[in-house]
Amino acid sequence: MTASSSSKEIRQNLLAKKEELNQRLDRINANVRRPLDSDSKERAKELEDREVVDALGNEAREELQKISAALERLESGHFGVCISCGTAIDQNRLAAHPYAEQCIDCALG
Repeated sequence: MTASSSSKEIRQNLLAKKEELNQRLDRINANVRRPLDSDSKERAKELEDREVVDALGNEAREELQKISAALERLESGHFGVCISCGTAIDQNRLAAHPYAEQCIDCALG
């Protein structure tokens, strides 16, 4: 696989994940905007559910930020380079976490 096709594939994967997360956020936002039930017991349960859904939304937003940063690094030619120590990030790590910005040593250290 050439570097350009690899870059193209990485970009496509990141953009697909970004689209998936945006769709998830749309569903989460629609869920949160639903009116609460008038029954107090049911309302309490719905409020608990909304807290969980809100936490999932926060996770999706954080992941979107990481993906955007990875796309910027890809554009600038810094993708796959640890932002802490400057060494190349292992390809297996990037395959598992395509928006990884640190090598495993720096991420764990």
